[in-house]
Amino acid sequence: MDALTIFGALAVTAMLVFYSLEARSAWFVIAFAAACVASSAYGFMQGAWPFGAVELVWSVIALRRWQVRRAAGG
Repeated sequence: MDALTIFGALAVTAMLVFYSLEARSAWFVIAFAAACVASSAYGFMQGAWPFGAVELVWSVIALRRWQVRRAAGG
């Protein structure tokens, strides 16, 4: 397994873990957004630009959810 594959596996695993923990804290939402950015980078580096683009959109959605949640005090 090469370094790019390991990076991608770690990024997607982080997304899954942080998504499952989002109910506990708004900080897990921002961590999920960061993991989405990492997954997006992996997608673009790997040559799967549709995957990279979708993950980039998910990161923007997660950032917006984080902002709304922080504004609501949660």
